[in-house]
Amino acid sequence: MEERERANEEEGVVWNRETVPRVLEIVLDFREMNNAGNRLVSTLSQLRYKHVKQISLEFAQDIEDKHFDIIKSKVRIKFQSLVCAVGVMGISMLLLPDNACSDSLQNLESLNLNGCQKISDRGVEAITSICPNLKVFSIYWNVRVTDTGIEHLVKNCKHIVDLNLSGCKNISDKSLQLIADNYQHLECLNLTRCIKLTDGGLCKIFVKCSYLHSLNLYAVSSFTDEAYKKISLLTELKFLDLCGAQNLTDHGLSCIAKCNNLVSLNLTWCVRVTDEGVIPLAEGCTSLEFLSLFGIVGVTDKCLEALSKFCSSTITTLDVNGCIGIKAYEAGEILGRQMSLMHGNMR
Repeated sequence: MEERERANEEEGVVWNRETVPRVLEIVLDFREMNNAGNRLVSTLSQLRYKHVKQISLEFAQDIEDKHFDIIKSKVRIKFQSLVCAVGVMGISMLLLPDNACSDSLQNLESLNLNGCQKISDRGVEAITSICPNLKVFSIYWNVRVTDTGIEHLVKNCKHIVDLNLSGCKNISDKSLQLIADNYQHLECLNLTRCIKLTDGGLCKIFVKCSYLHSLNLYAVSSFTDEAYKKISLLTELKFLDLCGAQNLTDHGLSCIAKCNNLVSLNLTWCVRVTDEGVIPLAEGCTSLEFLSLFGIVGVTDKCLEALSKFCSSTITTLDVNGCIGIKAYEAGEILGRQMSLMHGNMR
């Protein structure tokens, strides 16, 4: 009985020291916390957080470049253990700095810096230099990060598959070139409100990042059909947001129609689009589940007839609010099945 209890006790020690930390250390969540920078430094200095996989600092308070500098440079010296092992005289020869913070981020796969507006290119360089296995990087709403920050990212992190640069208004086509050259297996890209981008930069992405299945170009009105017509190169694309694409014409949309794996397409306020673009879209994208035509006055019941003919078995949500040319159909008549139809003018 005593041996069994001793064995159970030993197992308990192993479970507490090894199993629990591995379960609890996977995610560090500092979202919206005060004093987040100091909290992060303190946490990563603890051995039990050596295998962290995800860190979220979304809208965290007081996180600055200096905190990432500290994490990069902080050294933990096992002074007492070395003294016991080799004596004071041997320390100078055998002492190997052990960077606790750096080690703890070797396995980091996801880093969320959304809303951390005090982080600049310097901070990006510091934190990415110790996260070689990063796969997901998000830095939404940051106007301090420039092409230099993206240059640091692609140099330090070779395995990015999900990249969110939404609201990073100071990146240019140079960043897109860097992304295209280094992340050819990229799956998700968000360029919302990146207002300095042009057709030339976006086309680099289309040509080299053929594995993209999610692309967000919300509120980037500078692109034209010269870029949109090359979206057809993205044969794996499933989610596309073109809200506010004021230069998208029917010709560009008919090229997008070649992305026949599209599941979700947002064409809100694509004001130059008409039935002539939506009809080939319906014919080519027969897997559509969500489609927004919000605010497009050039579409009529003709495009709904096409959607009814080619997409009735898949589409579940159709937004035609503000589409004053659509008048004749009741919700049940449009696609002949249960769906969510959003139309403020439906009679």
